[in-house]
Amino acid sequence: MTFASKISNGKTTISLSRHRNQVWLVSSLGILLSLIGFIFSWLNPSIGFPLRPGLDFTGGTQIKLERNCDNQCTNISSIKVDEALNKINFSEKEAKQKNISARVQFLDGYKSLLIRMPSLSASESKKVVDSMVNIAGPFEEGGQSIETIGPTLGAKLLKTTLISLLVAFSCVAIYISIRFDRRFSFFALLALFHDVFIVAGVFSWLGIFWDIEVNSLFAVALLTIAGYSVNDTVVVYDRIREIDNQDSSLPYKQKIDLAVSATLTRTLYTSGTTLLPLLALIFFGGTSLYWFSIALAIGVVVGSWSSIALVPSFLSVRGDIRS
Repeated sequence: MTFASKISNGKTTISLSRHRNQVWLVSSLGILLSLIGFIFSWLNPSIGFPLRPGLDFTGGTQIKLERNCDNQCTNISSIKVDEALNKINFSEKEAKQKNISARVQFLDGYKSLLIRMPSLSASESKKVVDSMVNIAGPFEEGGQSIETIGPTLGAKLLKTTLISLLVAFSCVAIYISIRFDRRFSFFALLALFHDVFIVAGVFSWLGIFWDIEVNSLFAVALLTIAGYSVNDTVVVYDRIREIDNQDSSLPYKQKIDLAVSATLTRTLYTSGTTLLPLLALIFFGGTSLYWFSIALAIGVVVGSWSSIALVPSFLSVRGDIRS
């Protein structure tokens, strides 16, 4: 079985309409695995959400300490870190002495120590840093960063992020409805939902197994993915409409196959050139942009798949109706 075939003028085309069931199977598996990830993440007591929320959305204080290691940093037990935190005398808030909720992460082969706690004052943050000197020190000079976001601001950021995604989806629907027809708009939104859902699903599994959190940068990545996906989809739509105007006698499914074949090389080249700088960021961009770049890279691959395979396969059903 092959996806390629020849039409009467000798051109080789991709017989996407004949193999749409395989396309739907691949996308359905991606959606199903993402949904399972959301459920497991939601049921996980330490998460309680479809995705593990980061500091931007939950609020609190994040302290990052860069260790001064010559060659290889020694391993540190998270239990020792917790014990040191529990010994701190928080004079300003005695309740913290009894119950300290802290998350500890080690990054870059134990070269960096990341501590997440409820909102702390400047003096309390200094006590946390001082308590880590005997366990993880010495630290790089100027290698300390302390970030505090209040719970109210975190909730507001989460709300504005969701509103931004909703507005982006609505604008896409309006634009495509004006430029094409409502059926095209529906399929484009379906592909958009497919792309965002799968990328978020990947990060739900990452949150379960590797404690990866989503923050405002992840929301930016989703909006970028949405724009990229729609751009590719509009290119395919334009090609279908162009072929439809040139030769209305061809079956609609064959027009779709011709459009996919004509835009496939362009999509692959565009995706490839987009992935190159993302790969550079993944390998050389540092920890701050690492997961942002991962999200974008996954989105580019999934978005290319939906634009060149999923959306045209949906339109081929329209061809069955018109035949």
